[in-house]
Order: sequence, then C-alpha cells, then structure tokens
Amino acid sequence: MTAASRTPEPDFGPPRCPICNAPREAHAPHAPFCSARCKKIDLGRWLDEQYVISRPVEQRDLEEGAD
Repeated sequence: MTAASRTPEPDFGPPRCPICNAPREAHAPHAPFCSARCKKIDLGRWLDEQYVISRPVEQRDLEEGAD
C-alpha cells in the first residue's frame, strides 16, 4: 500500500464545549468548557443529580486514576 492510497486521518477540528458545542481553544482557562457559564451549568447538572455514576466505585477504579 502506498502513501497516496491511504485514507487520510479525519480532521475533527477544534475541541468543542460539552455543554453548548461551541469551539474552544485547546488550552482554554475553563477547559473542557468554553466559558465559566458552561462550567457552572455542568456543575449544576451534577448537583441536580442529572448526571450519575452508573456503578459503585471499586478499588481498581481508584488505583487506575492514581497514575
């Protein structure tokens, strides 16, 4: 297979805010959100229990996150 026949990797564009889907800078001060407003909306969703952890946290989960 030659380099010319390979399918180019997709360009996903700039990172997007998970709340409003607006493009944001890669190293935005509120990353992964585009603004303080979207960051607060996300926090509010956690506090209103709109987001949940689907299973109990196990010891191996804590060990994986320690890296």
